[in-house]
Amino acid sequence: MKMAPSSKADKKAAVDAAAWMFNVVTSVGIIIVNKALMATYGFSFATTLTGLHFVTTTLMTAVLRWLGYIQPSHLPLPELLKFVLFANFSIVGMNISLMWNSVGFYQIAKLTMIPVSCLLEVVFDKIRYSRDTKLSIAVVLLGVAVCTVTDVSVNARGFIAALVAVWSTALQQYYVHYLQRKYALSSFNLLGHTAPVQAGTLLLVGPFLDYWLTNKTVDAFDYNIASLVFIILSCTIAVGTNLSQFICIGRFTAVSFQVLGHMKTILVLILGFIFFGKEGLNIQVVIGMVIAVVGMIWYGNASSKPGGKERRSHSMSSSRQQKHGGLSESSEIDDKV
Repeated sequence: MKMAPSSKADKKAAVDAAAWMFNVVTSVGIIIVNKALMATYGFSFATTLTGLHFVTTTLMTAVLRWLGYIQPSHLPLPELLKFVLFANFSIVGMNISLMWNSVGFYQIAKLTMIPVSCLLEVVFDKIRYSRDTKLSIAVVLLGVAVCTVTDVSVNARGFIAALVAVWSTALQQYYVHYLQRKYALSSFNLLGHTAPVQAGTLLLVGPFLDYWLTNKTVDAFDYNIASLVFIILSCTIAVGTNLSQFICIGRFTAVSFQVLGHMKTILVLILGFIFFGKEGLNIQVVIGMVIAVVGMIWYGNASSKPGGKERRSHSMSSSRQQKHGGLSESSEIDDKV
């Protein structure tokens, strides 16, 4: 029996909301745990920690494959290596950018991921955005900038690190969506292919990079029960963070994921106010929050309207639309993930 359109739309909206909440909870959770791990216990080895995150994720996918929840799939080696290259440059670039730049410039650099992601979709996927969609993205960027940007100072090496971080992150997120679509991979499948290679490469490079950044060695860290508990907790939450990122990008595309991602920035600021009082919350932050939320609501409405965000008509897309009964690109993916 064919599901009614309204029922299918309701189901899609419910699953989208669940996927997004999963991403928000795990992302905010890992920020809080990692802050405690680094600030309280002095574990400042960010790249090595990320390598451990992918080791845990690899173990999870191996267990799920053994239990039969992940079916065999194929991802060509050149595609896998290209993805891992983008992903690892993203992780390393972000860590170095945060170290070499002021917080203000780091936040400005992160904001540029949305226009870069838009550019990638326009060039590679022939996506066309309506005027309202473009304006709503600009409003989101303005709101988050008002919230988060304070001092903005930049130097040559910091600018290069930020440039590498932004482009590699945008390419990695675009590639998640591209690989899932091209090879019909579920989020678990894609993680099963990429996590082991990322774990191996980051654990190989991580200790040397962390020593260069912090002048401390991983093996010299004072591992006590409390710090080990936080490391294990960080790795456990990271499994959910990695999985939810793949699920969300598969459902929302990289640009929508970036726009929604700024909601996490707003939530972190609100949680900071709830748990740590009014420190850091001033009229500038409140105004920025309001602008950003208005922009996100506008983006949701504008991008979902006909013509808000669609492929340019050409022979390949028209044949694909006929094949799938005129479904949009994001709808094609929804049933796969």
